[in-house]
Amino acid sequence: MITAHLPAGYVVGRTAQRYGVHPWLMAAALVGGILPDFDLIWFYFIDGRAFHHHHYWVHIPGFWLPIAILTLIGLHKWAPQWLPPARVFFAAILIHLLLDAIAGGVAWMWPFSNELFHMFTVPATHSHFILSFILHWTFSLELMIWALAIYLYTKANH
Repeated sequence: MITAHLPAGYVVGRTAQRYGVHPWLMAAALVGGILPDFDLIWFYFIDGRAFHHHHYWVHIPGFWLPIAILTLIGLHKWAPQWLPPARVFFAAILIHLLLDAIAGGVAWMWPFSNELFHMFTVPATHSHFILSFILHWTFSLELMIWALAIYLYTKANH
């Protein structure tokens, strides 16, 4: 996924708002939806694109699972009012990783394997990888996520 993580986070947030009201649900969903791609700052400006950014810890499900479990247990015990946005935050991160697994690859088996698993391969058919992704049929999935997010936004604000 190149463009659909933020709208996917919005869809997660709107869905969560149907089941509960908390002032931080949408913010948690939007931040969780794009947080794994914060590694692009390191990837481009510090690491010099040394290796695929999906190998950084923020794209590793095996990193997020214990963090989510510990956070949710701690909040349940000491601050249960923050459980709804925390659940939404981690759900949005999971959605991000699932979307990346369509064509980008995710290390689902880490720490046992560093292999990036993906459902479809986008061949380098154009001069730039972004052009190859945008012109591949999987980009239509991104457009559908955008359409759903726009629909939900329009429905909520009219």
